[in-house]
Amino acid sequence: MADGQVIEGVYLSDAFDLHALYGHALTPHADQIRLRHPHEIDDPEEIRFALCWRPADDAFLPYPNLRLANSIAAGVDSIINCPSLPAEALVARVRDEDQGDVMAGFAAWHVIWHHRNMRHHIVHEAKHEWARLIPSTTKPPRETPVGILGFGLMGRAIARAVTAMGFPVIAAVRNTPAEDVPGVRFESGEGAAQRVAEQAAILINVLPLTGETRGLLNLDFFNRMPEGAALIQLGRGEHLIEADLVRALDSGRIASASLDVFDVEPLPKEHPFWADERILVTPHQAGDCSPHTMAEQLVRAAQAVVAGEIPETVVDRSNGY
Repeated sequence: MADGQVIEGVYLSDAFDLHALYGHALTPHADQIRLRHPHEIDDPEEIRFALCWRPADDAFLPYPNLRLANSIAAGVDSIINCPSLPAEALVARVRDEDQGDVMAGFAAWHVIWHHRNMRHHIVHEAKHEWARLIPSTTKPPRETPVGILGFGLMGRAIARAVTAMGFPVIAAVRNTPAEDVPGVRFESGEGAAQRVAEQAAILINVLPLTGETRGLLNLDFFNRMPEGAALIQLGRGEHLIEADLVRALDSGRIASASLDVFDVEPLPKEHPFWADERILVTPHQAGDCSPHTMAEQLVRAAQAVVAGEIPETVVDRSNGY
C-alpha cells in the first residue's frame, strides 16, 4: 500500500449501527482510514480492517485481506468467538484510562448502594414512610471487604476508588503484582476467584469472558460467599447463571445484586429481573469508551498492521484478553 493511501475498513456489528455511534469521531481521520457498511463496499478485497461489536457469525467471510478486527470497547469475546474470524487476523481492543475512571465511579456508587441498603430507602420513599434502618445493621467500610474479580485497567481503577472510601479490597489475579497496591490484598493462582468470594461482603466482577470464566457466577460460587453478600456484575452476561442468582437471593446467601450485563441484550421486557426488588438493572453502561479515544487507537492499529507491525492494543486470542 502506497504511503499516504487511505486504509479501507468495514463496520461489522449485528447489534448497533456503528457509523451512527462513531462516525463523528472518525471523520477527522478521513485522510487516514475510511469505514463503510458492508453493503457500501464494491471491492471486498480492499478491506484491511474492521471495527466490530458482536459481529454476525459470517461477518468476516467476504474480506480475504482483512488483517485487523478492532473492538469498539475493552471487550473482545464476541470477536474472538466469531466463527468466520480469519485465523491470521489480529484482534485489538480499546485501552481507555478515562473509561476505567468512569467504570470505577459506577462501581463505587453501587458499593454504597448495597453497603447502605439504599433500596430500602427507595421503597419507603415511594410510600412516604420515614423508615430508619437499625444503626447496628450497617458495618463501617473498614469492616466490609470488597472483592474484585479481574485486576486489569478496570479492576485497578475500581480498587483505587473503593479503597479511597475506606473499604478493604481483595482482588483475584492470575499472578500477584510485583509491587504492593495500597489497601489491596491479592489471591492468585487456581481457585483465586473462589477464595475472594469467601471473604467478600460485596463482590465486583470485571473479568473478561473466557472458557474458564464462562458460568463462573453459579450457585456453588454464591454458596461460598458470606451470608447476605452483594453482587455487582459488570463483566459479561455469560459469566452469570441467572437461575442460580435467583436461588442465591431466595436463600438469603445473596441479599442484593446490581447487574449491568446479561445473557440476552437488551434484556427482554418480560424478564423477571426487571420486577425483582433485590436486583438493580442497568443497560450495559457501566463504562463506555470515549469515541475519540477509540478512533485514535483504531487509526494507529490499522496503520500498524498495514506496515506489518503489531498494534499496542492487540490481545492474545488464546486467552481472550
